[in-house]
Amino acid sequence: MFAKRSHHSESFSKHRAARSTNKAKRSFRENAATPKKTSRPTNPHSSPGTASTLTSPIITICVGSEQRLFAAHEDILSSSPFFAAICRGQFLESASKRVNLPDDLPEVFSSVLEYLYKGDYYPRLLHNKRRNAWELEDVTENSGGRGAVESTVYHQGAGQTLLKDTLLYCTAERYGLEELKRLALRKQGLQSGIQCSTILASARYAYANTPDSDSKLRAHYLALIIRSRSTFKRSGTMQMEMEAGGKLFFDLFVALCNHMDDISSITRTPR
Repeated sequence: MFAKRSHHSESFSKHRAARSTNKAKRSFRENAATPKKTSRPTNPHSSPGTASTLTSPIITICVGSEQRLFAAHEDILSSSPFFAAICRGQFLESASKRVNLPDDLPEVFSSVLEYLYKGDYYPRLLHNKRRNAWELEDVTENSGGRGAVESTVYHQGAGQTLLKDTLLYCTAERYGLEELKRLALRKQGLQSGIQCSTILASARYAYANTPDSDSKLRAHYLALIIRSRSTFKRSGTMQMEMEAGGKLFFDLFVALCNHMDDISSITRTPR
């Protein structure tokens, strides 16, 4: 999925979506208790009540057009306001304990479920204390990982290949999982080598599936395009997308103007 940069197949490889060297706490959610070279996000459900949570009724979730089946404990699902409302409304006196999500993607929902149980999804986010930087775990099989993982997913409804972390962010928005949104955004910032067409398609999807009040994912894409402008200005896909228009490109224009104003104010400031 990582593509070499060429005149016909532009990719975003020189500039990351966000810096990975920002100072941060030792783990994504809270400081780890044990000193190690790297630390992992802690499980949000690792509390004295976990045992009772895992004895709650099992819910069957039917996901996507292919109706892939997942199973989860009701109390785990109910940590999402979206599923809590469904469970209160549909399952109060129901014996089937089944939820249908025909418009969701199994690849994305699987990661959501993994996050609900473990506090992270594969590949996990680790903090390298020696470099003081966030990084994704080594996914090679030689390192004990599950093997290479694709950072993109084909979305049949959109008819395009999109960044998986963007899909997770938008799904977390719908499910009311704010911490998962932050995690997905941080992970997306560590991706590189993504084709311009995938970035632009994912940006459009983000704009279509987040509220206008969203100040994280939308701003992330605007900053990414500005930072990688030398690549995007050579992109035929960028030209076609801009000609098609949309709120994304108005926001991009405003962001570029603000960027130029900042540069002008710096150059005018006497030293």
